[in-house]
Amino acid sequence: MAKYLAQTLHTVCVPEYARYYCANLNKQYTLQDEVNMFYGQLALEHALTPLAQNGILVCDTTILTVKIWCDHLFGDTPQEVKQEIMTRKYDHYLLMDIDLPWQDDPLRDFPEQREHFMQVWEKELNALNANYTVISGQGEERFSNALGAIKM
Repeated sequence: MAKYLAQTLHTVCVPEYARYYCANLNKQYTLQDEVNMFYGQLALEHALTPLAQNGILVCDTTILTVKIWCDHLFGDTPQEVKQEIMTRKYDHYLLMDIDLPWQDDPLRDFPEQREHFMQVWEKELNALNANYTVISGQGEERFSNALGAIKM
């Protein structure tokens, strides 16, 4: 979704660093791996921000993902991650609804807990007083809903 939004909006997309990181990880990831992914995501955002066009930078994910996984898998999140989350502001989050069928993916876990994680995401975004829109629908409708939320 993020890549297509960036193309349509004629700007760049910050990819999900965890995809690159985990592709070369041949073990169960640790808390240190989560911290490494946190810094990798920040570095990608920093590197690609100057290339943004039209005042829009599309991020496939944010560092809030690291907090959600740290809390779930390790029971807490390192202070450096929490602190950065409190200071780093994004204009608008697009929270993808769980109304699509589950698709297996190397970075997707816990298919039976989709509702739980949707609630966690909303709780975390509300705690940040973040602007966000839940994006639902299938195919072109979903894309149109996402594009409409950005252009609000």
